[in-house]
Amino acid sequence: MKDFPSCFGENAVQVADSSSSNSNCTKTAQNLVICVYQCLIRGKSCLISITWSKSLMGQGLSVGVDDSSNQCICKVDIKPWVFSKRRGSKSLQAYSCKVDVFWDLSSAKFGVGPEPLEGFYVCVVVDRQMIMLLGDLKKEAYKKTNAIPLASNAVFVAKKEHVFGKRLFGNKAVFCDNGQVHDLVIECDTSSVSDPCLVIRIDTKTVMQIKRLKWKFRGNCTILVDGFAVEVYWDVYNWLYGNGASLGNAVFMFRTCLSEHKLWVSQPVSDENMLQSFSQRFSETKLKGLGFSLMLHAWKNE
Repeated sequence: MKDFPSCFGENAVQVADSSSSNSNCTKTAQNLVICVYQCLIRGKSCLISITWSKSLMGQGLSVGVDDSSNQCICKVDIKPWVFSKRRGSKSLQAYSCKVDVFWDLSSAKFGVGPEPLEGFYVCVVVDRQMIMLLGDLKKEAYKKTNAIPLASNAVFVAKKEHVFGKRLFGNKAVFCDNGQVHDLVIECDTSSVSDPCLVIRIDTKTVMQIKRLKWKFRGNCTILVDGFAVEVYWDVYNWLYGNGASLGNAVFMFRTCLSEHKLWVSQPVSDENMLQSFSQRFSETKLKGLGFSLMLHAWKNE
């Protein structure tokens, strides 16, 4: 399932395989957050992918650049650190020009996940122009790089991450670039009830409720968030019919459409290739600029 830029290689792709039975490898792979930004480099559309990782060795970071055909142009891989490599830079080549990647996480504060909360910056500079800038230390980033701000910055188009819980799966979520941060809660009790129900709440408001889940373990519907039409896809088959060490994760995708006419024709999604379908729609979002996609892998704690 190649639903993310090719710079991440096959190891990153395997994170999306919910049928994996190797629990140790799966738990390691779960500690990833991938953010994708669309931007222009010398007038050519490209995707910049930021992968945050977490392991026993510490925090890790990868920055990759893909072209419009989803082919990797260049990549810098900052391996997990404990006391080193928290600040630095690296020069790459893309579109016959120099691409400089700068990062400073020496004062970064982290939560339970691999993505920093504050006290950091990661930026990409091309021809002394700031193509992309993440983090709250913006003044420090401009001082370090001597870069010129661009009128049009990189656009946040996709995110993939993992959430954990027994019945409730909570997460902070946005549904468009520079959008409002919402409290997203997915609720599903598959262990103590005979007829499970799937409920999704945004800012405590119920926006979706699916009953008779054993018959509707895969599907899609449309909700409204911040005035946008958001298509919600779910696949909870593994929650209902997995067992023991092979119990996999459920997959949810929230895709914001820029306008109503760009919504897919309403069709029930119930085939076994749900994850491949997610992948295709996710790629469409990134490459065609149709909106924003948030993909969540939800794991039930033992």
